[in-house]
Amino acid sequence: MHCNDSTRFTRRTALRCLAGAAMSGLAACATTATGQSSFFARTGLPIGLQVYTLGEQAGQDIDATFAAIAAIGFREIELPGLLGHKPPQVRAAAQRAGLSIGSIHLPITGHAGSQTLTFNGAPSAIADALGELGASWAVAPMALIPSDFRPAPGQDIGQALSRAVHAAGPDLWKQTAEILNRQAERLEPLGIRVGYHNHNLEFAPLGDTNGWEIIRDETDEALVSFEIDLGWVATAGLDPLVFLREHSGRIALIHVKDVAKGNKVGHDLSMMPTEVGSGTLAWDQLLPAAYAAGARHFYVEQEPPFSIPRIEAARRGYQYLSSLAA
Repeated sequence: MHCNDSTRFTRRTALRCLAGAAMSGLAACATTATGQSSFFARTGLPIGLQVYTLGEQAGQDIDATFAAIAAIGFREIELPGLLGHKPPQVRAAAQRAGLSIGSIHLPITGHAGSQTLTFNGAPSAIADALGELGASWAVAPMALIPSDFRPAPGQDIGQALSRAVHAAGPDLWKQTAEILNRQAERLEPLGIRVGYHNHNLEFAPLGDTNGWEIIRDETDEALVSFEIDLGWVATAGLDPLVFLREHSGRIALIHVKDVAKGNKVGHDLSMMPTEVGSGTLAWDQLLPAAYAAGARHFYVEQEPPFSIPRIEAARRGYQYLSSLAA
């Protein structure tokens, strides 16, 4: 079995991926040594991976998962949650693989006090968990979901969610901004920084404004930063390069996500994904623009559906970025 034959992670898979990565890494070094240095070599920043890319099975054996990620060449990860484990277990597995945890996504819920770690839970609990992980960023992955949201059987979840959020109107976005501000103010003294991650539904018109403008304008720029998902920005019909320039100073993290040719523009929560470097986005321009706008964390992320195994998609994205002159 080769590392691209299956999306199931085992220790044997990780070891074989490591051997293959060593050989491909030598080839990459030879290529970049003769030309302009790559963006990541020039800036000294690691290429990160949002572990969401690898799907739900990523938490089944975190040692194997993290070893496979490290074998590709990634050195930093962002977590989509705790992967079904306790923070000390996750950090120990990451350390064994030689990975650092820069950020974690914590969903905004309709209430605090849940036993699950959420963005609007107790600040001390969030800070303790992130301290155990060694992470410094708590990122809200989406706006507050309407409390009465219930998709109908067989209904497309992305479309249903987009419509429910839109129907909730501006107040939903104002409540989200309020939660972001409140938690950022409480977490900042505890050493935790707060970010907000966009999709495309933020940009659906709401009268003379939209959800994104409300989030941007009503959050404290000294406390709340943005994790810009460039694939979703493009899917919303915006120019990602212009968007980065317009939000310089508010951006701290980037999701390096590509979209395929023919990707449908709109505000329903759907896109045509592809491996980073195989799509339509001009990364040689976008990476320097994101850096100039303040981004210092770059995480490869890909949405389903996948045409190849997820770990192979991550590997292709890494190989492309590691040799990209920008």
